[in-house]
Amino acid sequence: MSKQFRGSYTVTVTPFTKDRSAIDFSAWTRFLDWQLDVDVPGIIILGTTGEFLTVSDEERSSFIEATVSHVAGRIPVLVGSMNAYTPRAARYSREAEELGADGLMIIPPYYYTPTEDEIFGYYEAVCEATSLPIMLYNNPVTSNVDMSAKLVGRLVRAFPNIQYIKEASMDIARVHDIVEETEGRMSVFAGERIVESFLLGAVGYVNPYGNYIPRASYRIWDFLVEGRIEDAKRVQRLINAMDHVIAEGHPTYGHQCYSKALAEAAGYPVGDVRPPLTTFEQLGAEGLERLTRLVKFMDELDALMEELDAASDHDTASDRAAVGAGQV
Repeated sequence: MSKQFRGSYTVTVTPFTKDRSAIDFSAWTRFLDWQLDVDVPGIIILGTTGEFLTVSDEERSSFIEATVSHVAGRIPVLVGSMNAYTPRAARYSREAEELGADGLMIIPPYYYTPTEDEIFGYYEAVCEATSLPIMLYNNPVTSNVDMSAKLVGRLVRAFPNIQYIKEASMDIARVHDIVEETEGRMSVFAGERIVESFLLGAVGYVNPYGNYIPRASYRIWDFLVEGRIEDAKRVQRLINAMDHVIAEGHPTYGHQCYSKALAEAAGYPVGDVRPPLTTFEQLGAEGLERLTRLVKFMDELDALMEELDAASDHDTASDRAAVGAGQV
């Protein structure tokens, strides 16, 4: 039986050497150890944040193998195995399973704006190539495809290994619609609006912020599950503030660039982005100014997490004392 995926999974960067000509496996090992030490519940590699379009087939194989080997079953490892060419997506998916991945995250074929039948055929070919659990990835902004709740339901009913979806359509009600359409069989992971998605039925979060604030961005989901909605909202407000700083700048879609700069600011350098993406160095003074503002938010989040986790420890100690005194 496959593992059940729940909670806030870091969708990771891919670390490159200084000249960006190769994957930096030494930096990657340190980064993975950081994620493990912080207790993130899972990671997703080779997604949008991981610059999957810039990675060669050989790099892809070695990166998956190194990740699975180092994690060694301590947390689930999901792999982005999408491609605009259906046979290649199927091959990537089969290879990820052979290399020991626990699951896959797969966006529909991008660029072509495929019909629903073409999308169905794409996932059918992937499901024939692998037995791994699959997380659909609905992100119309990057793929130019918006999978409706009805299409998601059709896929879930047709293919048993399609069990999850990262829902990032900007339509928050879609979380509820997918749960209803699939009669609860589809486990929805938020792609945005963390608190609101949880309240509408999401079971996890695909989390790009884990690249530089892993403690806060995974604990927010714990707070939600524990019923600490207001605490989760306090964390989300600071995360949103960081997101606005990034989104208002150049480039328009700057998360990869800033994720890497902020990972370095946190003590885990992972190189810069590959072309055609704008590097952090190319941002010049603008990048440095925004980085300074973002690091201040990181410090605020660290302080907030100390406060909230101290409150958790106090509540736990109080509960134990009450049990010991026979008061509960």
